[in-house]
Amino acid sequence: MADKPKRPLSAYMLWLNSAREGIKRESPGIKVTEVAKRGGELWRAMKDKSEWEAKAAKAKDDYDRAVKDFEANGGNNSANGNAKKRSKPAKKPAKKTKKDDSDDDDDDESE
Repeated sequence: MADKPKRPLSAYMLWLNSAREGIKRESPGIKVTEVAKRGGELWRAMKDKSEWEAKAAKAKDDYDRAVKDFEANGGNNSANGNAKKRSKPAKKPAKKTKKDDSDDDDDDESE
């Protein structure tokens, strides 16, 4: 069975994917984290985001359609979601401290 469709990218992520190379050209040798930071600054300063918001809305519509098709063809939300989640590792027993050991010794002596 096919995997559940992935969630669509936001308007910002669509824009950042297209602008990333330009940001790198602007500042050669820039770190990945700095690219993201600069991208955030440029996105906040951008006045007209309608192009990217329209692309994001279309991607969301496509995603919604794909999810409906997936579920109609036997895909199950909860079964796939739960299968991918990892269970928490079992807790290790607490280590004995020297103080605990000395308490045990005291009990033996008093008997």
